[in-house]
Amino acid sequence: MPALVPSLVPWLGLVLLLCVALGIIFTGLPAAIVLIGVASAGAAFSVLADAVPFALLSALPGRLVNLFENDLLQALPLYVLMGLLLDRLPLAEALHKSCLAILPRGPAAQLVSAMGLGALLGPMNGSVGASVLGLSRVIAPRLASHGVPEPMRAALVAVASTLGVVIPPSLVLILLGDAMLSADTIAVTTTGRTDRVINTQDVFHGALAPAGLFLVLSLAVAWLVGRRLPAAKEAADERPTRAQVVLAVIAVAFLLVLLGGVAIGVFYAVEAAAMGAFVLFTGGLVTGRLRGTAMRAVLGQAMATTGALFALLIAATTLTLMLRLLGTDKLIADWVTALPGGKLAIVLVVLAVIGLSAFVLDAFEIIFVIVPIVIPPLLVRVADARWVAVLVLLTLQTSFLLPPFGYALMMVRGTLAYQGSLAAMVRALIPFLLAQWVVLATVLLLPQLTHLGESESNRSRAAPPVSNEEINRRLNEMLTPLPDLEPPK
Repeated sequence: MPALVPSLVPWLGLVLLLCVALGIIFTGLPAAIVLIGVASAGAAFSVLADAVPFALLSALPGRLVNLFENDLLQALPLYVLMGLLLDRLPLAEALHKSCLAILPRGPAAQLVSAMGLGALLGPMNGSVGASVLGLSRVIAPRLASHGVPEPMRAALVAVASTLGVVIPPSLVLILLGDAMLSADTIAVTTTGRTDRVINTQDVFHGALAPAGLFLVLSLAVAWLVGRRLPAAKEAADERPTRAQVVLAVIAVAFLLVLLGGVAIGVFYAVEAAAMGAFVLFTGGLVTGRLRGTAMRAVLGQAMATTGALFALLIAATTLTLMLRLLGTDKLIADWVTALPGGKLAIVLVVLAVIGLSAFVLDAFEIIFVIVPIVIPPLLVRVADARWVAVLVLLTLQTSFLLPPFGYALMMVRGTLAYQGSLAAMVRALIPFLLAQWVVLATVLLLPQLTHLGESESNRSRAAPPVSNEEINRRLNEMLTPLPDLEPPK
């Protein structure tokens, strides 16, 4: 095969990304298989076309070893296990009934309780899919018994299931925090700034105020929408038993201590996940809900789901290595650093790219594939990594609710066997989407909202001025393959 023209080599990476999008849309295969298949095909073509020396591909094992040495990955199986245990134990039902007991009776109370349940259990579920399954089982039948229309039931479950994305210590927050640390390290090294590199705890703290604002707005919207629905006769089984009230009080206290401890930095997210999984697992053993077949089913599903997440991570790492070897990351970095306008305009462009990616990729795939490519050059131009991280987080949350391919919407339609029209669901979803966009716009215009409570020692210090030419030169050096990846002479 004739050698590929050097100037066209970086564009091959964009072709690979397009193939990933088309493969996920049209083949129906799991994303991990599509990613590893496209990366393998791209590697074979690149070697045959002399675009990438074969010896450079030996960097992959080292990358994967470094990847699995990351302590944060311990949280993945723990969050998966917590989500399965929450679905197995009667905790959600006890919380829901207890919440209804202290709210005025009517459909509004049902909607508010569902939203509050999503906020409490979402961060512990670990994924939007687990939240959808749990809320659909506990909330949807009761909403139906109170006469809540099917489109509103679906919209409410979808929105409530995404609250765990922005409320620490969610799995999305953990993975995004790790990706932002890598991206900010590249940007700080490239520009020579004296900023302190962002970490996962910074992302947690930055997300607290926006997450709280969105939760308040969502509860208000749920209450106002519920007030307009006709009242239905209250079912007798909705009154909580004394045991359920006690369980709900203990659960709320434990969850608040756990989430609050992570938020103020008393312990790390991995530690919170371990404590949560241990307590839920012990509770399942004591109550007899995790014996014999039930335990085998939970542990088997936890291993299968964890394996799928790790497979996705390996596949995405392989693809991003190919993009680096082809120089696609440098091409995109040049585009981002050359964008005209101020930091707000540049951030909007990058967020738009992430939003478009959400139509074909879920949050995990975006964090593993897109964030490492577009965020480092963005942080070269925009030094506030904490602000950028929260904006990316809010954009990812919005992506779950964007019709027609939003992951939460698709999960809800399948789980609830939704029979209504997509247009009706979108109409029910619009008030919540507007609330989410209000939060996103507020954070865009008020970056200081992500720095509430931050100590002066953690704030970015002033950096010496660096010209655009110098930034481009340093960025090129950072994105050049490392010397030990060069083929032997």
